[in-house]
Amino acid sequence: MQKIINAALKEKRYLLNEIESKNLVKSYKIPVVTTKLATNLKEARDIASKLKFPLVMKIVSNDISHKSDIGGVVLGVSSLREVDSNYKSMMRAVKKANKHAVIQGVAMQPMVDDGIELVVGVTTDQQFGPVLMFGLGGVFVEFMKDVSFKLIPLRKVDAKNILSEIKSKEILLGARGFPKIDLIKLQELILNVSNFVQDNPEIEEVDLNPVIANSKEMLAVDARIVLKHQATK
Repeated sequence: MQKIINAALKEKRYLLNEIESKNLVKSYKIPVVTTKLATNLKEARDIASKLKFPLVMKIVSNDISHKSDIGGVVLGVSSLREVDSNYKSMMRAVKKANKHAVIQGVAMQPMVDDGIELVVGVTTDQQFGPVLMFGLGGVFVEFMKDVSFKLIPLRKVDAKNILSEIKSKEILLGARGFPKIDLIKLQELILNVSNFVQDNPEIEEVDLNPVIANSKEMLAVDARIVLKHQATK
């Protein structure tokens, strides 16, 4: 795990790509959706053949931070023919947006949409240090700003309390027809994020958004990690 951070800092690269970010958080038992990197079209087809359709395809480039804004994300890919066409169109779109962008490949993953969207993130406050944020994702975070914050490191009681402090906490318990979430697993995920950041002081930000949760499981669908600029190796 430390090799990923060390390599990025050696390159003076502070925004980790999605594959790197998912590999890092996965090493702390933070569940992520299976994601494979295709470095060419043949690999994309081979990976797609082994995964379950529909798929999500996302460009992987250290030079592109907001992939969806420039056509670097495609949802609901349902056949190998669509893999072919989307791979080519994504490459064209990214090069059009930034002709100097270095593209590592395309991240391939199954779509996960059966559950509640959650967001778990970490920012670093200049005065207080790392702060963990938890809330409901999707329209809840966009329009209701329904999130809660705790200073890192978190204790078990902090992980429990942060779930009860959001306005829409009843949704986690199955209100209004939403699936009832396994709160113990969710608390474990939050504690693991806290431990991950505490053990790796090079980290400036973590963004797991969304985490899709239902009564059986929860998976981080996307992951983004930013390292501190002053960190040196």
